[in-house]
Amino acid sequence: MGSKKRLFAAVAVVGICVVSLWLSTSVGQDHKRPAVRTHIYGVPEYKTDAARAIEAYERLMERHMDLTETNLFGLSADVKAVGGQLDRIDARLAQLDLRLARIETHLGIAPLPPPPPVGAAVEPNVPTPPRPAPPSRAPLP
Repeated sequence: MGSKKRLFAAVAVVGICVVSLWLSTSVGQDHKRPAVRTHIYGVPEYKTDAARAIEAYERLMERHMDLTETNLFGLSADVKAVGGQLDRIDARLAQLDLRLARIETHLGIAPLPPPPPVGAAVEPNVPTPPRPAPPSRAPLP
């Protein structure tokens, strides 16, 4: 029975050692680590010369695009005004064409032949027919 008591005592001692070793590593482990308190300071971003050059170029391009857009709006307004003026000129020319046609028919002048189509070859040696002279009228008193 003495050997059983010694075995029991040896197991108890080993058990106590394991428990004490386990408790020593788990309890107070936070105290073994050094406490380092970190402070994060606000550090401004430092830009390189290339980054500043790129930003300046982007600002320049934005201004250029705004200026171009403004000029195109102005040009569009000018084109509309010129288009309206051309429409008025075309209407006036149509009125003058009708008036001239009435005058020619009243005076008995034969109308001119229509011009050749654009791009058609014109032969330089072919004479054009002479235009008849208007009939002579006596001057009005």
